[in-house]
Amino acid sequence: MHRKRKGGRGRFPIQPKIGRRPRAEKMTPEPSGAMDPIHIDLAEAEVLRLVDLEGLYQEQAGREMGCSRGTIWRLLASAREKVTRSIYEGRPLVIGLQLEEDT
Repeated sequence: MHRKRKGGRGRFPIQPKIGRRPRAEKMTPEPSGAMDPIHIDLAEAEVLRLVDLEGLYQEQAGREMGCSRGTIWRLLASAREKVTRSIYEGRPLVIGLQLEEDT
């Protein structure tokens, strides 16, 4: 799975290195309704592990994943928002799987 750039301009992002895949691929809250899942990619899960679990600074996580601190900051902000949204909205969190986009 390759990351896609957002918008029409700029360079394609560097694919971050993933040190360890999470055991879980999906987290489903108790009230399982017909709510759309929230998708978090492997790079977002990896940056959560490195920064929030392993306690690395963003610069250290960037070296570990082979990308810039700015990329780590964006991945971390996106991942935290998705996890928080999943918890507060009671929506399933799907890790590492992306829905196919219509072309």
